[in-house]
Amino acid sequence: MAAKTDDDQALFDEWLRSERDKAERGKSQDPYVHLGLRFAFYGRTSTTRHQDARSSRAWQLDVAWRVVDGHGTIVESFFDEGCSRLRSWDRRPEAARLLAALADPARRIEAVVLGEFERGFAGRQIWQVAKVLTEHDVRLWLPETDGPVDFDDPEHRNLMRTLAAQSQREAIRSRTRSLEAMRAQTREQGRYLGGRAPYGYRLVDGGPHPNRAHAKWGRRLQRLEPDPATAPHVTWIFEQRVAGRSLAGIARALNERGVPSPSQVDRDRNRHRVGSVWAVPTVAAILGNPRYTGRQVWNRVTNDRENTPLTSKRAAQRPNAIDRWAVSASLAHTPLVGTRVFTAAQKVRAARPTGDGGGRTYLLSGLAVCGICGRRMDSHWVHGRAGYRCRHGRTSASAPDPAADRMLYWREDVLLTRLATALASHRGDEVAARDVPGLLRESGRSVVCHRETAEWDARPVGKSPVQTGS
Repeated sequence: MAAKTDDDQALFDEWLRSERDKAERGKSQDPYVHLGLRFAFYGRTSTTRHQDARSSRAWQLDVAWRVVDGHGTIVESFFDEGCSRLRSWDRRPEAARLLAALADPARRIEAVVLGEFERGFAGRQIWQVAKVLTEHDVRLWLPETDGPVDFDDPEHRNLMRTLAAQSQREAIRSRTRSLEAMRAQTREQGRYLGGRAPYGYRLVDGGPHPNRAHAKWGRRLQRLEPDPATAPHVTWIFEQRVAGRSLAGIARALNERGVPSPSQVDRDRNRHRVGSVWAVPTVAAILGNPRYTGRQVWNRVTNDRENTPLTSKRAAQRPNAIDRWAVSASLAHTPLVGTRVFTAAQKVRAARPTGDGGGRTYLLSGLAVCGICGRRMDSHWVHGRAGYRCRHGRTSASAPDPAADRMLYWREDVLLTRLATALASHRGDEVAARDVPGLLRESGRSVVCHRETAEWDARPVGKSPVQTGS
């Protein structure tokens, strides 16, 4: 049976080749045929979750082949997957590789062809890329112009402007529609819209998809449900915070008890995280997440897809202002903490005012450097006075190591007085302690602190360091 199938395939391939030969013989002789231009194909697809990258690449490449038919052949292919059209070419991995290939003296590329303008450009990107292509004497071919783009032709330039504006408008319109729809789904339906489940929850089936087309394809909703293994830890964290325990103290207690951290519980989605212990930011993130009250919250952060670094596959994120959040009108899942407990935890989290109601000022903030480990010293307020300390990388979330160097600490007033005295002796004139920070910043220097001495860093050539005595 297998042999018969192979014979049938060979027979079909022979017929297909003969038909192609007939088509080639029937073509008119275009001047470009003799040139045999070597093309590079570029294509792009926005998402890999909702689009089949292979199908998208196939149809774009097919259109590109029709554009160059009779003028040359495509010798290289560059295709970006999961890249927004709003992202510039130098921030798209394959587009950046194409631009780099153009600069190679031994390149094989003489022209670049796209299967669709909107797959390559939005806004002013066309002019930025055109400048690079012109510098390397490479033509751009598009199906919209049925061949090479002539940027000196007013009609072509006007067409490029129109296509660029339409592409930009479509991207913005699609994004706006999607965001507003997701906002309404969160607010009115409390729908789970994707992303990882918060620590303490797990995802379970949420019933058939309300969109009939999606439902026919077998898609179903998901919803959050308390995870029996981790939900009690979330409740305990809130209880401890409301009782007045510090973030570092909570993290340290979790580590000492051997409680699995979020990155340990979900290793498949946290492969980029090296640490497997609780840290202060992790505890703070849990305490600040309103989804633990049972409400669905969406759009707390924005994915900055336009400025994603070339070396990263993950879009950079930045927090949104609270007025841009979408919060469900009613409870969407089982709460792990009550609203009163959650709001009480936020008040504990707020910065405590000083005794006199004023702020705390650190004159040497950012200027004091540890002479033992080289780290910047932390500004530290203790006994009503400003000071600077270095714990040599140890955090409050971990127990102290008896073998490690003991903490280095300097009071600010003592440090300023000693530096002023030493500097006055070095300069030969009087220096006030209050003038020391300004002199440091003006000269671009810092203070390297040891157990008993402190010295100016980044000193001018030929000058000896100014040291303070013990």
